[in-house]
Amino acid sequence: MTLDKFEEASEKVNEVVLPTNLIYSEYFSQQTGNKVYLKPENMQYTGAYKVRGAYYKISTMSPEEREKGLITASAGNHAQGVAYAAKLFGVPATIVMPTTTPLIKVNRTKGYGAEVVLHGSVYDEACQKALEIAEETGATFVHPFNDTTVATGQGTIAMEIFKELPTVDIILVPIGGGGLAAGVSTLAKLLNPNITVIGVEPAGASCMKASLEAGKVVTLPGVETIADGTAVKTPGDIVFPYIQKNLDDIITIEDNELIENFLDVLENHKMLVENSGLLTVAALQHLKCKDKKVVSILSGGNMDVITLSSVVQHGLIARGRVFTVAVQLPDRPGELVNVADIIAKQKGNVIRLEHNQFVSINRNAAVELRITLEAFGKEHKQEILKALRDHGYDAKEEAPTGMY
Repeated sequence: MTLDKFEEASEKVNEVVLPTNLIYSEYFSQQTGNKVYLKPENMQYTGAYKVRGAYYKISTMSPEEREKGLITASAGNHAQGVAYAAKLFGVPATIVMPTTTPLIKVNRTKGYGAEVVLHGSVYDEACQKALEIAEETGATFVHPFNDTTVATGQGTIAMEIFKELPTVDIILVPIGGGGLAAGVSTLAKLLNPNITVIGVEPAGASCMKASLEAGKVVTLPGVETIADGTAVKTPGDIVFPYIQKNLDDIITIEDNELIENFLDVLENHKMLVENSGLLTVAALQHLKCKDKKVVSILSGGNMDVITLSSVVQHGLIARGRVFTVAVQLPDRPGELVNVADIIAKQKGNVIRLEHNQFVSINRNAAVELRITLEAFGKEHKQEILKALRDHGYDAKEEAPTGMY
């Protein structure tokens, strides 16, 4: 991966990518004490940066390689990138995707004209199947990350960052298999050897961190994360040396951090970013520096509606904006009104009520009222709970159940 190749790739991918100009985030800047900029690759036509590497890779192939047809494995974003690029070049493509891939990614991949094969529960299993099909059919395999040409295409993101913000101090880049991180970190260091590039992985799939610590590529026994786009057990051995040389650090992120940051980005920037794309946003809170110019790469925004609904609900619960309280009260007229009045005076908004008369044998002594509420946040939630207890009610917070 040389500067000449990166410049060539930048010219080529400009034929297909949409402009994703940096967005200054006043919210995250105030939260972190740094000057934070977002690189919204979730706004690409295919919903992710992956189209860069796929398009550049296919552009470098010989006509004979293209005519054999293309095949790849992907959790979704690379799948769409290859499918879309193959359509532009007029060649057939087959995509093997894990069975856990969100439906939106499967349908969009099919929508670009590719044939989709669902196999395995994680990327690594899908990749093995794709390699088997490639051997059987002679199709040209396009690796999603373990390929220097693909990584060069992904690295064009760094070229755009430097053009807009030449004085950038830190770039945060998500890591799955390592293609994006290898491309971005290599080009960034070529343009400015003093820049800091930090990779960000989900804690439940931190294969690159484990590999760097071991000094060689290692395979995790399993992965468990809601960041499906970066759920990789084994990083790429071809791109690994580039990451060893050019990546300054790795931050790992727990799933619960992604859930809360989803709401932050959605509410403050009106953007839908998938869990893997939120890794770099969550990492902002882990930086030890202040007053630095930090670019957070939002790698994608392909999220199905069911996952979206679940993340929103869990995010609201984590922020104390939705909660359930169980109140024990005697079964007599007026008690429900009293509880409702206390909540109303505290400006709590009732979403759901469940009145259980069978919690005790002696219902005159106690019935249970489970109330799911909306609040302004954790502090407001505690004020509501305190008000109920101050009026003599045994109010216990419980986890909300089902769709509120």
